[in-house]
Amino acid sequence: MLADTLRETGLWPAIVAAWRSGAALAGCSARAMALADRVPDLRNPGGGSRRGLGLLPHVRVLPHFDKMIGRVPDVLTRPFFGTTDGVSLVGVDEVTALVSGPHDFTVYGRQSAWLLSDGRRQQYPAGTRMHLPSRPVSEPDQ
Repeated sequence: MLADTLRETGLWPAIVAAWRSGAALAGCSARAMALADRVPDLRNPGGGSRRGLGLLPHVRVLPHFDKMIGRVPDVLTRPFFGTTDGVSLVGVDEVTALVSGPHDFTVYGRQSAWLLSDGRRQQYPAGTRMHLPSRPVSEPDQ
């Protein structure tokens, strides 16, 4: 997993320092997932998650949402909805991006982002803003 690869290197602290100094940081697909404190196991939704990089501890990302589980009825996606308090689960459709952050994002692209909670999905089409509340946590892994 990408988080395991970066965590023990000198590169990850340099990335965090640059980001905190105003540099842009982007991640798509598994790279976006790795920025969270926990990375869901998409092959085994009931099996838990793995440790991420912790840069965005208040978010868990499900990439390719429209292709992977976006068309599945809500009742079948509920195993993915299990997060701890203060963590927002976000599905991001293909050809779509969440820009800015770390708490307020604008949706860009052809499709939508989705806030998944309480067994339901709230759609954020391109051009809308999504607010993800913060969660008190420790520093990201260095």
